[in-house]
Amino acid sequence: MGLLARADMSLLDHLCQEAGLPRETRVVRPPETGLVTLRGRIGGGGSPFNVGEVTVTRASVEIDGHIGHAYALGRDRKKALQSAICDALCQDEMRREMIEQQILKPLRKAEQEADLRRAAETAATKVDFFTMVRGED
Repeated sequence: MGLLARADMSLLDHLCQEAGLPRETRVVRPPETGLVTLRGRIGGGGSPFNVGEVTVTRASVEIDGHIGHAYALGRDRKKALQSAICDALCQDEMRREMIEQQILKPLRKAEQEADLRRAAETAATKVDFFTMVRGED
């Protein structure tokens, strides 16, 4: 679910169309947008405090008796709905492998490529600081 939540919407939409995900679903909870409070800790071990709020969209669908749920940052209702459909289909053993191969695997690959690209961009700005030993010491 985290992979679907982090996915680029245009790529997710393209993969869902290619996979031929069912459009006919029973919507249990239509996509709705709201706020979620973020909690944090200083240093990872301090007392929890409220950092702020973030916009989240959630949806729930039913497909052949399997109920899928999804949450996504932002206001993209279509992304939340498509992610919920993927979740419901993953619960069906007959369709799980199709979702894995046609949607999740390409999303993982795209995420890894983006991470490598970001790491290369960061490495290009790296500055190596060193101290030269002077002859007097």
